[in-house]
Amino acid sequence: MKKRVAKKRSPTRRLFTIGYEKAKPDAVIDELRSAKIEVLVDTRAVAASRRSGFSKRQLSASLDDAGIAYLHLQKLGTPAEGRQAARAGDLEALWRIYDKHIAKAEPQRELGELVSLVRNGKRVALLCYCRDPETCHRSRIVENLKPRVGFKTEHLIPPLF
Repeated sequence: MKKRVAKKRSPTRRLFTIGYEKAKPDAVIDELRSAKIEVLVDTRAVAASRRSGFSKRQLSASLDDAGIAYLHLQKLGTPAEGRQAARAGDLEALWRIYDKHIAKAEPQRELGELVSLVRNGKRVALLCYCRDPETCHRSRIVENLKPRVGFKTEHLIPPLF
């Protein structure tokens, strides 16, 4: 009689997203800590913010204090004309512009960096301003990653201030 050996199941990879709209920096960092995020990937084209604590240097320093690595993948950000469409509430134009943008060589290279992080089992969160992930370019990044590496997506929503 053969002895059955249970196969080791690899843990399901997860990719997290988070938006900081209407949240304080501490609330965002607490949400990242709770999810045990190891690397925060800033997907903003311009990593500056009028909101205190969310510009690149301030955010990176706060994350470092929390034991979370910071990586800015600028080319995954929405180009200026896409940001204008988003401000105008024209999601159709935003998606058309962003889909054309993300197909270019530099964003594809940065997508490759994300694939490596996820494949290596890192707990990664994609950051942008938008609170609602469905109206944010983060959703398009996720769509572009899924065919390359399997994962479940979890959207982190920090409490409102």
